Amino acid sequence: MYQQTTDPAKTQYNPQAATGFPVSYSSSAAYSAASSDYQPPPPQPKPIVEWSTGLCDCFSDCGNCCITCWCPCVTFGRVAEIVDRGSTSCGASGALYTLITCVIGCGCLYSCFYRSKMRQQYGLKGNGCLDCLTHCFCEQCALCQEYRELENRGFDMTIGWHGNVEQRSRGITMSTTAPTVEQGMNR
Repeated sequence: MYQQTTDPAKTQYNPQAATGFPVSYSSSAAYSAASSDYQPPPPQPKPIVEWSTGLCDCFSDCGNCCITCWCPCVTFGRVAEIVDRGSTSCGASGALYTLITCVIGCGCLYSCFYRSKMRQQYGLKGNGCLDCLTHCFCEQCALCQEYRELENRGFDMTIGWHGNVEQRSRGITMSTTAPTVEQGMNR
């Protein structure tokens, strides 16, 4: 087969070979080639922060707590739309959650992935295993906590992703009441 030769007389001299000794280049071409390969350092990771509310802090928002207790698909749909940044609608996410819950009885298998995705987006404390355990054993509490976290980050959960984008692009806060209308015709 192949015979390996180790005779020093038959090996060729290679000035580019790694020897372990520092080499200085006097040529400006070598310096410019080395400097053009400069890569900036990667961005620093987001610091890990605590959730703004605890898992069982449902007393601050009884309305959402009741909706989540009786119809968790609504809360999940709203959370999923914001976490997906509008790529899926609240209705589609809620319907898929309901379908998974009706077919296999474990909507938590679907919703725990959104908790992980949300944690990664906002640098929240936790890990994938805790996300799954939280959703498997405390599904409604986990959904309420995610909902409150997004509200505390400035999202109006009732208007969805596109409504929040539009609201922020206009730079005004939308009121929840209808505007007043003047009576009669005035000129």
